[in-house]
Amino acid sequence: MKPTVISVPAIRPFSFAECLRFLDRQLDDCLHVIDGAAVRKVLTIMDRTILTELTGDDEGVHVRILDDGSGSITHADVRNHVRDLFDMDRDIIPFYELLTEHDDLAYMPKIFRGLRMIGIPDLFEALCWSIIGQQINLAFAHRIKRRLVMDYGSSMIHGGAPHYAFPRAEVLADAKPEDLRAMQLSRSKVDYIIGIARAVAEGKVSREVLRHMEDVAERRRSLMELSGVGPWTANYVLMKTMRDPSSIPHGDAGMIKALVDHGMIADRKDKAGIERFFVRFPGWESYTSFYLWRSLYR
Repeated sequence: MKPTVISVPAIRPFSFAECLRFLDRQLDDCLHVIDGAAVRKVLTIMDRTILTELTGDDEGVHVRILDDGSGSITHADVRNHVRDLFDMDRDIIPFYELLTEHDDLAYMPKIFRGLRMIGIPDLFEALCWSIIGQQINLAFAHRIKRRLVMDYGSSMIHGGAPHYAFPRAEVLADAKPEDLRAMQLSRSKVDYIIGIARAVAEGKVSREVLRHMEDVAERRRSLMELSGVGPWTANYVLMKTMRDPSSIPHGDAGMIKALVDHGMIADRKDKAGIERFFVRFPGWESYTSFYLWRSLYR
């Protein structure tokens, strides 16, 4: 049977090639496989999984369904998920206009043109990933994530190889702390992950719960009520899952390095300089942070 292909158009400028370059940073991410100009990835949509191969161009993304699981996910569901994943409905021209006003950043709309802020639609995954990554380097964080996903996540087989989905909250809620500690997670991170897993499994925190809150400040406060979630983690989740355009991952080592490299702040401790920098990008603070991350891989 010929695999189903679903085309998902984007508001231009869009570049699948630029999105692919960001995904392909040699960090051994276990949740997608880069194969030439394609990405194979398990998508979790409404608690159901499908295995996809994603390709694209300057017009949008083409989703080839390799395994539709139960077959109960509609094409509309897939399109909506991919639009969210690649932030395809956003007009980024106003952001580019702001960047071109600053000589040291004016190269970004040219070199990174069409790059979208690639999200993490699963709130639980975003929370866990940000906690895993606290105070350790990115390569080590990916190694720990791989152990967690391979032991607790589900998988779908294609071409004889497994493709993984992030563990469900209900699964990690019942994990034994000593087993997670064996993955080189600290005792506190184990407690945080299990606690958050239980909160998500019980419906105390979800995208829908956050979406119905009055504003981003209330969402941030709600997230920070979870043990292990400070300002950096809350803002990261608001950026990557809730798509808040104004969140800044304060204290992020990569973002600070990029600001120093661009001469935007005097040194890593220049908090006032960071505040002055982001004032120039109202409504685009999240995208500015994301493009600063991208600049580290030039």
